[in-house]
Amino acid sequence: MDLTVGTMTLRDVRIAYRDSGARPVESAVPHAEVPVLLIHGMGGAGNTWNRFARKLVRSGRRVIIPDLRGHGSSSHPESYRFDEFGADVLALCDHLELGTVDLVGHSLGAYAASCVAQSRPESVRQLVMEECPLPLCSGAEQLRLNRRWPTVPELWHATVSLLRHPRAVLAFDRSMTRTALEQFRTPNPEWWDRLPDITAPTMFLRGGRGGMVDAQRLAVLTDALVDCTVTTFSCGHSVHRDRYRDFAATVEPFLR
Repeated sequence: MDLTVGTMTLRDVRIAYRDSGARPVESAVPHAEVPVLLIHGMGGAGNTWNRFARKLVRSGRRVIIPDLRGHGSSSHPESYRFDEFGADVLALCDHLELGTVDLVGHSLGAYAASCVAQSRPESVRQLVMEECPLPLCSGAEQLRLNRRWPTVPELWHATVSLLRHPRAVLAFDRSMTRTALEQFRTPNPEWWDRLPDITAPTMFLRGGRGGMVDAQRLAVLTDALVDCTVTTFSCGHSVHRDRYRDFAATVEPFLR
């Protein structure tokens, strides 16, 4: 898969990305003119999407894969607020002069995608949120931490990832984990209040027993969104990695 490597700098934060390039205007592929942004989760990098990106590119879609701040080839700034990840993705869309886009995000990347869809709903055609970490609704809600051992597939994929992409793994700024935990423990009613602003048809992908999505908060989310479907998979937190065939068979038709 031939992707062009690029960078964008905004307020001293460098965001690296890969881009398959614009599709022909006269393409017969439905929505070929709408780029698909694939946004990875915390601790990962854009290469986690390589397999699905190849499928989309072969189908005639333009694919753009950023490395979030503190990940991959992007810079390590001082701040890692969740809304800043979304602002970076929105800035990348402006940098590339994109109009309408499809967004597919995993975990933290799904949260960033939701922020884009809230801030600029008219620019998001389809939204896919895979195992998005749903913040606390209010101060009265008690945080239930999901303390579990990693599954065997997760341990295997983590080892393989380290062997195949050691630079990406080592490039992750682990200092953001403390900030992330603080934000997970802090209610974010504004994010919940802005969910009705999302007008794009939304697909929420949830793992099974090994997933990290709170069922009660997910019910609140589906009630708040204008158009949302939920699909549950028999795997852990990373559906696109551990159940790739099922993931691709579900998401690719949704993006047509």
